[in-house]
Amino acid sequence: MVYVYAVGLTLLNLALWVGILFNLPGAWLMILFAALVEWWMPGQFMFSWTVLFAAVGLAGLGEVLEFLLGAAGSRRAGGSKRAAALAIVGSLVGGIMGTALPIPIVGTLIGACIGAFVGSLVGDLWGGRPLFRSFEAGWGAAVGRFWGTLSKLAVGAIIVVLLAVAAFL
Repeated sequence: MVYVYAVGLTLLNLALWVGILFNLPGAWLMILFAALVEWWMPGQFMFSWTVLFAAVGLAGLGEVLEFLLGAAGSRRAGGSKRAAALAIVGSLVGGIMGTALPIPIVGTLIGACIGAFVGSLVGDLWGGRPLFRSFEAGWGAAVGRFWGTLSKLAVGAIIVVLLAVAAFL
């Protein structure tokens, strides 16, 4: 029966991993469910404190990477601090709106990248910067958001594997 729970938890973790594309806290929910399973069935799984703390550290790393790469993309392309802040807000709004795009799964990522671009562009134009410099900063924010999301997905995949191995051992 333990293996049935381990398979169920691994499938749930895979679904939560896909949720990262939709700006959901997939990595944190994976850790929460692993902790709940360990609490519910103590000693049945190998979710030791070490495994859970390693997963928490990885999830924190994923958040930091997503945040820094998204904001740094605009700053690296010459954007202002206001543009970087609005790129973050724009990516959240764009991600929500991108979910409605008829492109399954990646519509949210496309929306988040477009939102980061628009947010950075508006932030720089609002600050009085020229259009072409603002456009470059917006492009940098979109590229940074893309790589930030991919890095968070990579970290989430590591968490899925870590928890799956711990569930089956």
